[in-house]
Amino acid sequence: MHDLLPHISESLSHVFGSIRYFVPEVYLTLLFIIVLITDLIFGKRSAQLCRTIACAGLVLIMFKDLQQIALVVDGEHFIFSNMLLVSRIGIFFKLSIDVLSFVLLLYFTWDNKLNAHQKGLSDLYSITIASILGLHLMVMAVNLLSIYLAIELVSLASYLMVAYRTENAFSTEAGLKYVLFGAASSAIMLYGISLLYGFSGSLDIVFQSSIAQLSKVNPISSSFAVILVLIGIGFKLSFVPVHFWVPDVYQGASTPITAYLSTVPKIAAFALLTNFLPPFMLASSWRGFDIGIILSAVGIVTMIAGNFAAVMQSNVKRMLAYSSIGHTGFALMAVVVLTLQGVSAITYYLLVYSAANIGALALASYFTNETGAEEVEHYRGLGLKYPIASVCFVIILISLTGLPVTAGFTGKLFVFSAVYAVYQQTHNIWLMLLMITGALTTVVSLFYYLKIPLNLFLKRKEMPEISGIKSMNLLILSIIVSFMLILLGIFPDFVLRYL
Repeated sequence: MHDLLPHISESLSHVFGSIRYFVPEVYLTLLFIIVLITDLIFGKRSAQLCRTIACAGLVLIMFKDLQQIALVVDGEHFIFSNMLLVSRIGIFFKLSIDVLSFVLLLYFTWDNKLNAHQKGLSDLYSITIASILGLHLMVMAVNLLSIYLAIELVSLASYLMVAYRTENAFSTEAGLKYVLFGAASSAIMLYGISLLYGFSGSLDIVFQSSIAQLSKVNPISSSFAVILVLIGIGFKLSFVPVHFWVPDVYQGASTPITAYLSTVPKIAAFALLTNFLPPFMLASSWRGFDIGIILSAVGIVTMIAGNFAAVMQSNVKRMLAYSSIGHTGFALMAVVVLTLQGVSAITYYLLVYSAANIGALALASYFTNETGAEEVEHYRGLGLKYPIASVCFVIILISLTGLPVTAGFTGKLFVFSAVYAVYQQTHNIWLMLLMITGALTTVVSLFYYLKIPLNLFLKRKEMPEISGIKSMNLLILSIIVSFMLILLGIFPDFVLRYL
């Protein structure tokens, strides 16, 4: 017992020394407790108060994120016995998550169907804050145990968010499907983690010593274990073949929840990939399969499956669900090269994609609130009746497609540039196939993204009855998003200078 005392003191000193790098997450934990207690005390009447507290708390947490930058000037830091990693790019990922989550918290009450929920939205705010905490942990996780716990925290919160509208049978069905697919992917990932731990004898898989231990194992076995873990991460990213849940869940969930699930968890999952993959892709001691080839094949299939399936959709949310799968495949291009330029490109691309996707779904909510339109065909002739919203929709869809002069074009250009720079050095055929597929599927995306402008402006029908409830908040949000997409497309340095 006495022999352990020095180690206990050393461990406690390390924990206390790590807390200053963990301040935003501490504040998120406190914010979750405050919002939860507020809900318990005031009940259904607490929705507006919980919303105010959650939004104010997120603003404070953004400020704490910015303060962390000064702590990583001298380089990245491992904290809590190498469980988490604090780095400059990780802080930017967390800041992006917090900014987008702040917008989404405001958006929740602007959707008439979600706002009319009989239980109120106070529970939803506490669930969302818990999810944001999990997303922060995903961005920082570098230990197999912390990776699993972070993903599970986000997954549990996501299940509750999808099935929040319990009076809606479609939403309940979507939540059940999400839980079943999530449980299966979690079990697969946990099995992969157990194999990696058994092979290496350590949960700190990002260190060379662990990779050296894995190199002593049969390459097929170690590669199989890594692939199982990637399947669990891929569930949050929704790349092929773990994408089957996306269309039904995105369509069945409330539109603001769809906006949440299609953006911020993807940012956190890609950040997790950039932490998890380097030892397996860059270390000379790794003897398993070429992970880059596997990810390239997955990226190609994901781009093709997502974009071609989206062409056949008539429901707006379902179409955007398949398009998000296609965008995941495109973003994997930058992960495959895993250079500093590639990480900067994927960070910028995910930020502008998330902003555009939130804008598109906000406009879907706007037209549903105003006219009840949910199918693409329902948008016939609405362009002249709602000119500002329709023009914003066109700008946002142009950005999602990746056409000049929007931020979507600049983001895709950065990704192509990062991949091409590596291709010039290696002449890897898989990188060439990725670039060709990315270019061709961008053309394919025109066929479904332009369906909405086509119906808005070029097709006519009798005007539907207009709702007496005006969704001005959604309209203002869409105008801001459209302006930002054009501004960042022309001046990308506003973001790139901080990467």
